[in-house]
Amino acid sequence: MKKTALLFTLFVIILTACEKDDFCVKNPITPNLVLRFYDTNNRETLKSVSSFYVWAEGKDTIFNNVSIDSLYIPLNSLANETIYNFSTGNVVNQFTIKYIPKEEYVSRSCGFRVLFNEVTFESSNTWISEFTPETLTSIDNQNSAHVQIFH
Repeated sequence: MKKTALLFTLFVIILTACEKDDFCVKNPITPNLVLRFYDTNNRETLKSVSSFYVWAEGKDTIFNNVSIDSLYIPLNSLANETIYNFSTGNVVNQFTIKYIPKEEYVSRSCGFRVLFNEVTFESSNTWISEFTPETLTSIDNQNSAHVQIFH
């Protein structure tokens, strides 16, 4: 009888000690900035950037000699601004993104994500003729382009 009670108690302890597996199904958690490149003469037409290089200030190159019409780039969640350099050969355009990062709790399995509020954009406008918008209320997803760049 004592062995049965001991085994039953041990069995109950083992069952209650197990935790349910949690998996984060919301991906990506922290959104990237989405840029689309358009023809400056025909504003409705996407226009690829050739021989394109992208790097964050003080970091390694993210894109190296590619031809693209859309770009997903991360923002630094530990700072209030991120500076990217966009190069088409020997012409470099500096693109500065300023924002207020805010952590938001998602779930136990996903943890926290960072939202970017009061976002503003500045450009040295070398090969980029214009971009729109210059300000955004927030970046909380990456379902569509945040900025349209005309070149």
